[in-house]
Amino acid sequence: MGRCAWVPLDDPLYVAYHDQEWGVPVHDDRTHFEFLVLEGAQAGLSWRTILLKRDGYRRAFSGFDPRVVAAYDEARIEALLADASIVRNRLKVTSSVENAKRFLEVQGEFRSFDDYLWGWVEGAPVNNGFRTLEDIPASTPLAHSISKDLKGRGFRFVGPTIVYAHLQAVGVVNDHTVDCFRWKELTGGAR
Repeated sequence: MGRCAWVPLDDPLYVAYHDQEWGVPVHDDRTHFEFLVLEGAQAGLSWRTILLKRDGYRRAFSGFDPRVVAAYDEARIEALLADASIVRNRLKVTSSVENAKRFLEVQGEFRSFDDYLWGWVEGAPVNNGFRTLEDIPASTPLAHSISKDLKGRGFRFVGPTIVYAHLQAVGVVNDHTVDCFRWKELTGGAR
């Protein structure tokens, strides 16, 4: 069974993430918020580091409930910075709390963050059909546009590369390579 070349086949955590989650269209706001937090935390680190800390993040960030996270005060932020089960970087932690507030604003304006994000692609995944890992860009004009809009709304740690990783993770963009079994499953095999 062929998989994307970035998946280390000897790492069950990566294999499970690739096979079960990455690129699958998400329509749940908590999952969108989870990936916003995790993608921001990953900046400068390996995705494996974040996958290993994912359960810690779920606990520390109240199951990624943006309403709860938006209400975190300075004492809660200090407790998070002492929590070894997450990445203890003040900018990343405080941006997650601020992003929760902005996330709620987007929900108020668009009904859901999901409606906001999928509205950029008229509700249909972008199936790129790349042949090799080297063909996949780090960012795209779509990611630049969404990044600019999110920054204009006050979000932080949402540069074009982070936004593109989010789009890939939640299936707005399907960047499984065409030789990967998941690309075939997610597109029905059509090119």
